[in-house]
Amino acid sequence: MAEPRSAVAEDSCWKRSVETELETARRWTHKWGFLKTALEELIEDEKKEKTKPKIELPEHLRIRPVTPLEKYIKVNPSPPVPKTSQGFIGWRSAVPELQVERLQIQSCKGAFFKDLNWPCEPSD
Repeated sequence: MAEPRSAVAEDSCWKRSVETELETARRWTHKWGFLKTALEELIEDEKKEKTKPKIELPEHLRIRPVTPLEKYIKVNPSPPVPKTSQGFIGWRSAVPELQVERLQIQSCKGAFFKDLNWPCEPSD
């Protein structure tokens, strides 16, 4: 159980808490006073910036219009959807007309070593 405090001690604690609250209230406007600015004042600054004249860019700096992807990428219709989950594996790449894999990578074992004139097998 806490010991009872005297009236003088309680009064001094109360005075310190009031002084701290007043000091904090005085410092609040310096630190956080910008939050009290009205919304209309903040918007006015943005409206003033929008009235700037638009600068015309030279031709070489202008952004060209977007070219549709259909011009470069041709996607043929897919074959019918397989009935089994196993059929989903490679179902589009199995049809040569769709040309899913356009490049074929040909790798010869040891071709890199031949270019460097290194032996294919490690030596002791």
